[in-house]
Amino acid sequence: MAKKLKTKSADIRKLSEANLRKEMDETYRRQFSMRLQSATQQLTNHRELPAMRRQIARLKTIERERQLAQAAGGARSAE
Repeated sequence: MAKKLKTKSADIRKLSEANLRKEMDETYRRQFSMRLQSATQQLTNHRELPAMRRQIARLKTIERERQLAQAAGGARSAE
């Protein structure tokens, strides 16, 4: 059985940068696999595709928040 992905934003925010990147890669792989299953009509739950898309968006949002926070922290220290 596949490892269950972290779905809550609070759980995702606790991850380190490396683990966040790892989680994103795994989510992309699962989405690809689901798209293949959908194309060959082997996907049992068609609602998983939009859920994966939302999960990727959630991960990207948290990654971008961290980038912006780091940039803002760097700008403040330069002043």
